[in-house]
Amino acid sequence: MRKVILYIATSLDGYIADYNGDVNWLSGQDQSNTEQGSYPEFIETIDTVILGYKTYHKVVTELSPDIWVYKGKQSYVITNRNIENKEEITFTNKNLEELILNLKKQGGKNIWICGGASIVNQLLELNLIDEFCISIIPTILGDGISLFDKHTKERKLELVSTRTYNGIVDLWYKNRKRNS
Repeated sequence: MRKVILYIATSLDGYIADYNGDVNWLSGQDQSNTEQGSYPEFIETIDTVILGYKTYHKVVTELSPDIWVYKGKQSYVITNRNIENKEEITFTNKNLEELILNLKKQGGKNIWICGGASIVNQLLELNLIDEFCISIIPTILGDGISLFDKHTKERKLELVSTRTYNGIVDLWYKNRKRNS
């Protein structure tokens, strides 16, 4: 069965964006270093991307306005807005739990939870994230959009691997208890 993987970067103090929603701080300690770390390997293991509307809007208006960066992957943008679907991009207000469970039953590669925090926290509360890859960026923001909100249940994880590059640390965990 396909796995649902949260692959995301945070500041050292746990923010995925600064207080203005900007992510221009997402780089290692050496600005001239172009090493992409685990991303090129990871992106080959997935064929489905889940993201919220704010994350989608940030990508298409600021980060990559001229080209869809997830070309070749089926993307689902979770939104209540009435937006016409595009090639490889489905805009949906379908129940998130139902969407994920249906996608997991289909054949294919893994499912990437790209962001944002609302999607991540809903799936965490539903215990639907199988693996977590959190890249810690060597920056302390002090304020911003937190990756994790307060939750009603503790989640036990198992460290699978670590990787460092350019001051960034990738922490890869799997969910130890799927039935809690």
